[in-house]
Amino acid sequence: MAEESHFLGEVRDGVAWVTFNRPRVLNAYSVEMRDALIPFLRRIETDDSVRCVVLKGAGTHFMAGGDVKAFTQEMVKTPEERRAIFEGLCHAMHPIIYLLRRLPKPVVSSVAGACAGLGMSFVLASDLAIAADTATFTMAYVKIGTTPDGGASYFLPRTVGMKRAMEIALLSDRLDAATAERLGLINRVVPADQLESETRNLALRLSTAATGAVARTKALLSAALLNDLETHLQQEAVSFAACTTTQDMVEGVSAFMQKRAPTFNNR
Repeated sequence: MAEESHFLGEVRDGVAWVTFNRPRVLNAYSVEMRDALIPFLRRIETDDSVRCVVLKGAGTHFMAGGDVKAFTQEMVKTPEERRAIFEGLCHAMHPIIYLLRRLPKPVVSSVAGACAGLGMSFVLASDLAIAADTATFTMAYVKIGTTPDGGASYFLPRTVGMKRAMEIALLSDRLDAATAERLGLINRVVPADQLESETRNLALRLSTAATGAVARTKALLSAALLNDLETHLQQEAVSFAACTTTQDMVEGVSAFMQKRAPTFNNR
């Protein structure tokens, strides 16, 4: 895509790299970003060559949330006009969250610098998150007099528990990377100058795993908080049995018995 695009999407070596590309405004989310991101995610959803997805920000920050500066032009409108505009904007970005959660491949957020507002929503909707030791995290919504969007209020209590979720959302303190890791918002913290290489290493590990097993595991874990035990045990059995029909499982069992690393071919 052209350099001026608010979004860059590239597939390399089985990994889809999704870059929020507005570095001059800390990669603030925009309508243009949404309109490019949705079709890209829909395309890679069914692209078997893509085995992992990485979200990142251009420059030195991940995403500082919505474009609050752009909000100001709507403040002169009537309350009902504002209600209609912003409710429509929220609904229009929902497909992104749905796509991230239903993608049959792991989604990794690679966080540098500021991660706020909707940026937090993207991290929470991801399957894994790695961050630079200089990254910071804040919900920020209450500080502009509004409530979370992008699924943040859905994923946050499921990630950290209700009491912690209330604290993070209501106080909106800025959390450093070590605190975010301790709370379970992210998986690991690495030195800032190693974030890119460590992200590549993590993506490589995920992209060379047994694709079908990874997809089914993601689906099972996503369903776990909604299912009763009986339903979930049934889904586990169906999923496990489906894996046994694949050549990847044959390879995995053979490699285990031969004490070697498996080579999975997504079959």
